[in-house]
Amino acid sequence: MKRKLILWVPFGLCAALFIAFFIGLKNPADHVIASKMVGQPLPEFDAAPGIPGQPGAATRDFKDGKPRLLNIFASWCVPCVQEIPMLIRLKDAGAEIDGLAVHDTTPDLQAFLARNGNPYTRIGLDSAGKAQIAFGSAGVPETFVVDGQGKIIYQHIGVVTEEDMPKLMAMLGARP
Repeated sequence: MKRKLILWVPFGLCAALFIAFFIGLKNPADHVIASKMVGQPLPEFDAAPGIPGQPGAATRDFKDGKPRLLNIFASWCVPCVQEIPMLIRLKDAGAEIDGLAVHDTTPDLQAFLARNGNPYTRIGLDSAGKAQIAFGSAGVPETFVVDGQGKIIYQHIGVVTEEDMPKLMAMLGARP
């Protein structure tokens, strides 16, 4: 009897661990990824214009006293296409949005913006991804709210949705 019990103990322990891990993964304690960039000055970057006729983006552009959004995106990014209509709505509501296109080319950007619309005041081309790395950005799309002094006050990871609009507009000091 004792021997049968000893054989089942490892199985029981494995089953208990599996259940505990499953519950932890299904119901994480925190659904928000904390950003180390919030509260920090914008990293130094100077990205050349991504398309002709529209200025590039640089750190100095975010120190003019006017809060704005910095959207990191790419023409090859499927979720980036999904968020363009919301970015256009934010722009129409008074938000100023600068873009940083990562691992991209000018022809691809031009085609992307022609198909989907252009919500950006400036578009910098970060073809090597160096600025993206400086931001600690793991992927695209990602949107930062930058105060008028060049400090990051909020980081939104993923697609900007309808539910995000009031919070973003409030942080910019405008109404949705």
